[in-house]
Amino acid sequence: MGTVAVRRSGGSLILAVPAAFAAQNQLSAGCRMVWKIEGDALIIKPARKKPTLAELIAETPKEARAEGWDAMLAAGDEQW
Repeated sequence: MGTVAVRRSGGSLILAVPAAFAAQNQLSAGCRMVWKIEGDALIIKPARKKPTLAELIAETPKEARAEGWDAMLAAGDEQW
């Protein structure tokens, strides 16, 4: 665990993100982050957008896809 100094910029306090963490999480200036407070800890994580259905399907290997799945009728509360 390392330490980092808190700096002031206008009315805000700023923490520097370590280069190793930025590289590991593909962060660059302007990236969105989410945060929450747990007791006296500040938890900060990269904000990841929820993948679209098209992105999920594109990442699914063809051999794992069921034949004709996209022509099947709805079986529950699916939204078409």
